[in-house]
Amino acid sequence: MKIESAQELNKLKDAGEKLLLPGGIRIQVGTSRCGVARGAQEVVAAFEKELTAQGLEGRVVRVGCIGMCHEEPLVEIVMPGKPKLTYGGITAELVPALLKSLAKGKPQKKNLLYRTNQETLAVNGRAFTYAAKTPAEIKSIPAAEDSDFLKPQLRIAMRNAGAIDPMNIEEYAARGGYAALLKAVTQMKPEEIIDTVTKANLRGRGGGGFPTGRKWQACREAHGTHKYVLCNCSEGDPGIGMHKSIIESDPHGIVEGMIIGGYAIGAREGYIYLHHGNPGAKEKLQHAIDQAYEYGLLGDNILGSGFSFSLTLKEGAGGYVCGESTALMATLEGRAGEPRPKYIHTAEKGLWDGPTNLNNVETWCNIAPIIMRGAEWFSAIGTKTSAGTKVISISGNVNTPCLVEVPMGTPIADIIALGGGLPSGSTLKAFQLGGPPAGILPADQAGIALGFDELAAAGSLLGSGGLIVMDQSTCVVDMAKYFLSFLEKESCGRCVPCREGVKRMREVVEGISIATGKEEDIALLNELAECLSSASLCDLGKSAPQVVVSTLRHFMDEYQTHIVQQVCPAKRCSM
Repeated sequence: MKIESAQELNKLKDAGEKLLLPGGIRIQVGTSRCGVARGAQEVVAAFEKELTAQGLEGRVVRVGCIGMCHEEPLVEIVMPGKPKLTYGGITAELVPALLKSLAKGKPQKKNLLYRTNQETLAVNGRAFTYAAKTPAEIKSIPAAEDSDFLKPQLRIAMRNAGAIDPMNIEEYAARGGYAALLKAVTQMKPEEIIDTVTKANLRGRGGGGFPTGRKWQACREAHGTHKYVLCNCSEGDPGIGMHKSIIESDPHGIVEGMIIGGYAIGAREGYIYLHHGNPGAKEKLQHAIDQAYEYGLLGDNILGSGFSFSLTLKEGAGGYVCGESTALMATLEGRAGEPRPKYIHTAEKGLWDGPTNLNNVETWCNIAPIIMRGAEWFSAIGTKTSAGTKVISISGNVNTPCLVEVPMGTPIADIIALGGGLPSGSTLKAFQLGGPPAGILPADQAGIALGFDELAAAGSLLGSGGLIVMDQSTCVVDMAKYFLSFLEKESCGRCVPCREGVKRMREVVEGISIATGKEEDIALLNELAECLSSASLCDLGKSAPQVVVSTLRHFMDEYQTHIVQQVCPAKRCSM
């Protein structure tokens, strides 16, 4: 079936709505990586078996990441005229009793986390209504929109995560999918799209925070007959863990964003770079691409607009360094994943020497909502310099590790609270965002607003939003050693400052951690940091010293205790 008009897209949407709001029971089981690790596949099998055994009309749907990783396996129940029910910690053994209670019209409260009467999508403002009123049996269960976990969130990039079958294009269309593409290629000129993205103040969610509209404009204006758009799903994207969750939840969101980007920039070819060893993400991305081709949303004359665009999924074996744009492009070309000097920007000369635009998963997933709702809507969320929302993975010393999406400008302390805060008896010592090369900040800066400029001014970076929470049991010297060891292994080795400098910094910090450090090591670390940041070829080497520089700035007393007293206050180091 080729979709060539708004009417045909509406038919696809209507078919999807019948699946999302069914006549029988719809059982949504979170089967992203965290769910599968906790037994979600066994729960799916148990529901399928028990539906037949109890003679119930229903369908079990494998959805993506619902976000509450600490409650996995997660199950959501949708029934006609009833609120949507969210259950946590469901095992195969609990399934028979749960289904029996639903069949009787009296859902059990055990393991019931939330009830939802209505959902409003961020992408188009449209509401899905599940029930007009709440049954008396579950009135004491909190409404999802009032919960401490969900109320502070605003899901844009994650708008479909956990709500649709990622292998079903009809369900994606039912929640507004491909409406933005239709609008873009039939009602907007490429320059209008770029202007909208620019005015929305969308900044790249992959680490650097470069204005997306400016990047697109540079690529559009570049001379070249063959232009490319790329999506970074490499291990070098600091937020690749959370972005795998988005990929496994909503692959069509990436595909739609890239087609719109290709149209705006003047590219007719795109590539998604995925690090090898992610079978779930690969399966879902490839299936979404195949479905888009099947329905005429990729290929020639998309939606009758005259615009043609091809999209290819490519796997690569490159490591962390392939998060750097030129290293990623080298891998796509079949060469070793090594960066090159950027005397000429990739917007002018990138993949196969053609003008190339690279964005990451989360950036692409923001494009369709911006096109549908407009620049003013998006730029009004967050802060003046950091608009929109940010997906944050919360881990470390917290009670409930999870995946959330919050407006920019949210204080870091409030985000930590979404992770359930610290365990009883623990106190916040430090936190880090942005992956291995990001600076570690002390507890007294937890009030800092989530934003590119705010975190950069504090000596850290937002990166892709991996928040690691550290309590008093953490040794910052040990953490610096850990991250330097990682970056040493991941250095491509092409340039001397990074290859030798990161290694030497790791040796010095390691010496401090085993009571062989000297007071002059502090000056040496600062000297090495200056060398790496000024002379390294790519951002891996340039940013690698930041974890040491930040801990020296904020936790100098801890370094001195290791060196002078030969004691690790946190009792983590072998001294």
